[in-house]
Amino acid sequence: MNCKTYDIVIVGGGIMGSSTAYYMMKTAPRLRVAVIEMDKTYSRASSTLSMANVRIQFSFRPNVQISQYAFEVLENFEEEMAVDGTGPDIRYRREGNLFMVNEENQIPANNALKMQQELGCDIEWWAPEQVREQFPLYNPEGYVGASFGPKDGHLDAYGVLMGYRAKAISMGAEFIHAEVAEITRSGKRVTGVRLKSGEEISAGAVVNCAGAWCSAIASTAGVELPVQPVKRQIFALDTKVKPDRPLPLTYLPSGMYFRTETGGLILLGKSMQEDPVGISFSWDEQRFYDFLWEELAEFVPEFAELKLVRGWAGLYAMNTLDANAILGEWPELDGLFLANGFSGHGLQQAPAVGRYITELINLQDHALDLSIFSPERILKNQPLQETGIY
Repeated sequence: MNCKTYDIVIVGGGIMGSSTAYYMMKTAPRLRVAVIEMDKTYSRASSTLSMANVRIQFSFRPNVQISQYAFEVLENFEEEMAVDGTGPDIRYRREGNLFMVNEENQIPANNALKMQQELGCDIEWWAPEQVREQFPLYNPEGYVGASFGPKDGHLDAYGVLMGYRAKAISMGAEFIHAEVAEITRSGKRVTGVRLKSGEEISAGAVVNCAGAWCSAIASTAGVELPVQPVKRQIFALDTKVKPDRPLPLTYLPSGMYFRTETGGLILLGKSMQEDPVGISFSWDEQRFYDFLWEELAEFVPEFAELKLVRGWAGLYAMNTLDANAILGEWPELDGLFLANGFSGHGLQQAPAVGRYITELINLQDHALDLSIFSPERILKNQPLQETGIY
């Protein structure tokens, strides 16, 4: 069996792998780039199963800067990703993100707000009365206020993914429908990958963009990552009372979040400590009735009467060390680059990460230095110190 040879192999052709392939081809069009994706339909892609939210509101400065670049990219994405005059439709809706703040998290929330504003972000502080004035259905009793990002919003994640993928292919990247069995190595250097079919692909660099599957892939090269696949469920609700205008993605300190969706529906989710770990895409309607309905009705009393229309589950690639991205070359294995552990933020971080990984591999200066997310901290067990609720 002949062994194909590429300069770079990207494991995973989801939003992160496709973004990285695009920036590789844009920066160095002569590179031979292969992207290995096992899910041809992308039906299990984490970004397409998410709320597809993009926001500037983070408590960690580098994450804010990452989102600032994403905002720049998304403004002109449809034009930039056009192939033969046809661009993707990403349905970018800037309907805002609203973070409710209680007394317990007021100090870190205020610190985050100040930092965001210092970076030039369009962020506002709303008193409870203003929350009620803007969104009369909300009951802000018990909250000290909220931070509102009017330029935050949501989009069609599948459209963004397909936009990057189609553009990368048009520029010369090769997407291969296959499953990677292992990352191959010789001593302290990667040599490529071996597919489940038995075929071997040789490459000078391998980029792990395998999302929720990243730890399993990395372990084949002897690299242990603190990243677990965690199931997150989303519920689509048809409420009897409809908002008179779109609701922003609204976050409560408990971890619950919701927003309006086309068709008059409300999308709702909640991050919980009890969320199952493992590769599973089943959803449980009883979870909504047992844990979420009452809390939603307390904050939005008019939503007490509703119908659960449908639901689904996707996966977060949760970094159990510090819930932040792991970016860069693994210190103990030359040629193995990681873009992992985004903990639910991969969609909005894909533009900056794809560009950064490309700069690392091509030894270019960084438009945005993301070395703070280096995997070296994994080996040293030194989590990033971050405060706040974001």
